[in-house]
Amino acid sequence: MTTPQGALIERPAATTAAVFTGIGVAAPNGLGTEDWWRATLEGRSGIRPVERFDASQYPATLAGEVPGFDAAARIPNRLLPQTDHMTRLALVAAEEAIGHSGLDPEQFPAYAAGVVTAASAGGFEFGQRELQALWSQGGKYVSAYQSFAWFYAVNTGQISIRHGLRGPSGVIVSEQAGGIDAVAQARRQLRKGSRLIVTGGVDGSICPWGWAAQLAGGRLSTNPDPARAYLPFSADANGYVPGEGGAILILESEGSAAERGARVYGRLAGYAATFDPRPGSGQEPGLRRAIQLALAEAGVTPDQVDVVFADAAGVPELDRQEAAALGAVFGPHGVPVTAPKTMTGRLYAGGGSLDLAAALLSIRDQVLPPTVNVDAPAAGLDLDLVLGTARPTAVRTALVLARGAGGFNSAAVVTAP
Repeated sequence: MTTPQGALIERPAATTAAVFTGIGVAAPNGLGTEDWWRATLEGRSGIRPVERFDASQYPATLAGEVPGFDAAARIPNRLLPQTDHMTRLALVAAEEAIGHSGLDPEQFPAYAAGVVTAASAGGFEFGQRELQALWSQGGKYVSAYQSFAWFYAVNTGQISIRHGLRGPSGVIVSEQAGGIDAVAQARRQLRKGSRLIVTGGVDGSICPWGWAAQLAGGRLSTNPDPARAYLPFSADANGYVPGEGGAILILESEGSAAERGARVYGRLAGYAATFDPRPGSGQEPGLRRAIQLALAEAGVTPDQVDVVFADAAGVPELDRQEAAALGAVFGPHGVPVTAPKTMTGRLYAGGGSLDLAAALLSIRDQVLPPTVNVDAPAAGLDLDLVLGTARPTAVRTALVLARGAGGFNSAAVVTAP
């Protein structure tokens, strides 16, 4: 339901507890959950000069690309002609998440398990391939909208088909916020009676068409130094580095997880989404309200939050807005804040789900991953940033934030099982 101010929150009467029972990761600093998590805790970055195409003539030349991915070795040959790079990464991440969860779809009722994912920038890469085919072979014109719609359908549909998941399916498109919004939509399906939803997002757009579109947004960093290009909350912040990848998560009803003895990483305790007011209206952005609504749904007070995984736009004005929202809720230096995406770049619809995975593993291992390359917050940003190295600490409750271009704000509260 929505509030009079337009914020999206959950109906109080819906009480089905949703827990995470599987994690699959494809990220620029690690392919596979444990490899990525080890690199993240060690502060190893996957940001480097673009290799997938020649970006030397573009103003921005850096990206986070998933290393060591051999599609032919990981994806059945029959699927290769039907899929693009992002869908192949999503299939690998989904396979890992399902394996970690111990899920056997054949043991579930026919329509009890489904797939709800997020996508955004990946449609550009799919469209790039379609345009190249048209240029080389001729054929019917395909609009950008048709390319994106087909990419989204393929991304979710291939996961469903490959694993026999015939329950609810869907794709959420809210840019960087999508990875959180998809998980919230998965929880809604659990509350409607589904037992398990494969969810999250894997996204990216490292191709000439996508690169041009991202540059047009005016937020890409043009610094060629991987250690200085993406510095959220820093006085030297000058934009962000894009990346590819994300996380696929298994969200399951608590009863179903208990019935099959599944390992539980954590619980999705609260969620809210808001929209920013019209530009130039003079009204406050919607992030603070999203945080407060998510905490309220979770029954969590600000002093109970152990860490915030920040959106970390890397754009000075957006960083100030986020710092102001955190200060209003938690007070100056009131909660540890981290942005491990400084090691991957911003992954669009994959970013929120990868931060959710990091929150779950922080709870598992009782440690906070670092924000790399940032020396200190900019003047006036009263944040307790986790800088330099991982910070061992007690972690039971994590807040994950994401903001999407166009005014999307999403907040999720994850708590220990």
